[in-house]
Amino acid sequence: MSKKGVRFLLYFVGLFILALGLTLNTKANLGVSPIISVPYSISQITGYNFGDLTFVIYAIFVMVQIAIHVKLKKNKKIMSDLLQLPLSLVFTRLLNIFSAYIPASQNLGVRLIVLAFAIICTGVGAAMSLSMQLVPNPGDGIVQALDERFNKSVGLTKNLFDCLNLCITLCISLFIAHRIVGVGIGTVVAVLGVGRVIALYHHIFGFKIKDLI
Repeated sequence: MSKKGVRFLLYFVGLFILALGLTLNTKANLGVSPIISVPYSISQITGYNFGDLTFVIYAIFVMVQIAIHVKLKKNKKIMSDLLQLPLSLVFTRLLNIFSAYIPASQNLGVRLIVLAFAIICTGVGAAMSLSMQLVPNPGDGIVQALDERFNKSVGLTKNLFDCLNLCITLCISLFIAHRIVGVGIGTVVAVLGVGRVIALYHHIFGFKIKDLI
């Protein structure tokens, strides 16, 4: 298989693993990653489909990216932004499939194990898909676009964007459900753990990735 073929294969495998990780994160019921906390909390409060709500949020992310790139006159990036929409549709269908077939447990020990697998899968999936430098998922794409707009470091932009998502989630939870939904110890573990898994992945496979790019 050609290098380009391997890149596409690893990219889609990465997205598959990422979707599995995010779903496991919700099944642990200990608090979800900031990037999906808004659609997850709305889903839990209203009963609407989690995957469909995630697609709506991702579509908003894409629109923001397009607006930023139009303002910055980076028209070449708009096509990449638009390609995130069909990618998001496929990705959120995977979320629905995994959500339908992966059961939840009330046992705390099992939930902690599920959370650990969720962090590993999310980190590995994100690292695999991002390192192939193809179409970013909207959660990463909007962070990159905001970084370009405000000229801040990607790490700082990511942290601030996570905080914004958590604030929105807390407001929705407290004002509508009058309780905190989707935010917990699992959220903290996700924020700290996913980045470490990504760093470890690049430490182990970084030299092989350079050969593909």
